[in-house]
Amino acid sequence: MENQREQFRSRLGFILAAAGSAVGIGNLVGFPVNAAKSGGAAFLLVYAAFVVIICLPVMMAEMALGRRTQRNPLGAYQSVAGDKSWWRIGGWLALITPFMIAVFYQVLTVWLLGYFVGAVTGNLEAMAQPGYFGQFINSYGVFIYLVVLTAMVGVILNSGVQNGIERLAKVLMPSLFVMLLILTIFVLTLPNALVGVQYYLVPDFGKINLEVVNLALSQAFFSLSLGMGILITYGSYVSRNESVAGGAKMVAAVDTSVAFFAGLLILPAIFVFNPATNTDELSSSSVSLVFSFLPKIFLSLQAVVGYVGASIFASAFFLLVFFAALTSQVSILQVPISAFQDELKFSRAKSVLALGACAALLVIASTVSFGMVNYFTEFTSYAGQTKSFFDVIIDVFYETILPLNGLVICLFAVYRWRRSNLNAEMSVGDAAYQGSLTQKYVNFALGTFIPVVLLFVFVSTVALKFFGISLI
Repeated sequence: MENQREQFRSRLGFILAAAGSAVGIGNLVGFPVNAAKSGGAAFLLVYAAFVVIICLPVMMAEMALGRRTQRNPLGAYQSVAGDKSWWRIGGWLALITPFMIAVFYQVLTVWLLGYFVGAVTGNLEAMAQPGYFGQFINSYGVFIYLVVLTAMVGVILNSGVQNGIERLAKVLMPSLFVMLLILTIFVLTLPNALVGVQYYLVPDFGKINLEVVNLALSQAFFSLSLGMGILITYGSYVSRNESVAGGAKMVAAVDTSVAFFAGLLILPAIFVFNPATNTDELSSSSVSLVFSFLPKIFLSLQAVVGYVGASIFASAFFLLVFFAALTSQVSILQVPISAFQDELKFSRAKSVLALGACAALLVIASTVSFGMVNYFTEFTSYAGQTKSFFDVIIDVFYETILPLNGLVICLFAVYRWRRSNLNAEMSVGDAAYQGSLTQKYVNFALGTFIPVVLLFVFVSTVALKFFGISLI
């Protein structure tokens, strides 16, 4: 049992760790393609507006609640509302959600590790073949990568907040930024790169409609790890000498910058090697793009730099995305780890082992959901589609519940915790917050239009995902 709660050593450590939780596959691949298909810079502007108008106030509320209570999401809700209050349902949702998201994210990270090893060992030509991905994810070799990744994550989590998560973020996040910058500069020097830049940065406001607006909001909300309990948990490790508002703004800026530069890498890369690419034909699925489409793009690079050069480029890219996924996975898993420590008084080592035991069967079931075991491959059906166990986890816990969790935290912060307590906590470490424009806006937005917007996103997602009904 720990007598004193861990803290991040520095503001930079917190920002990099929180940014690590936010920067993931969606930033590096999904965002660029969504932007290219939805008006380019016009989508980027809408996305940035939602980050500032909606996401930042929710981030601040989550972080402030975590720091004030010094607890995990479940403990934070119970600390303010009491053990018997119905508000604790929000705490359970914010605890179960990251646990289930970590299950499917573990599978994605395993695939990235396998593809990185494949690129490093000169297997790029095979990886670019149409049937390779299906064969890889249904091979028993994937379990070897699963064991290796699980051991890596376990060691990091067992090392603690400072020596594990913060140290990892301080190494991997700068490495990710440098790699992203180098790859982007390299791609922009190649022929036809400006065609991709044009698709990405020239605004087409004619493509902006209600569906695109909803897509931009969802991308921004999910990208910043809102509704996952991560920021409540990380907030509980933040020193009371630090500014919550300042930290939230920095995390949002870093996350958005990574997404922006990823666009300058992915879109030009696609057009460099296939100038006739039609962005309407690009899949919006990050999984499809990373594992099926991009290896073909990297292989075609051999005409410019040779096969070895193409393999090096592919290796760097998959290492880049693996770093992003690994930091996200560690951040997600810290939420249930914190709950084991706070609520059950487990040691960190015992918490890591307990979490692994709880997640093992779910991860294995997700891993075999792509043809290995028919029961999990055809787990259920809704909205006219057959869904695997893996699909259900994504649809329920990633696509649907996150905006609901965001709605609950807004209502809880304003109507149960109260604005006065939120303001008092936000002012700790930031004397200028009281009476500032930021304070006035956060107070107004959290209690008025943000809950309405998040409620609409939640309802429309449920209608579309589970009933096949589009409300937009």
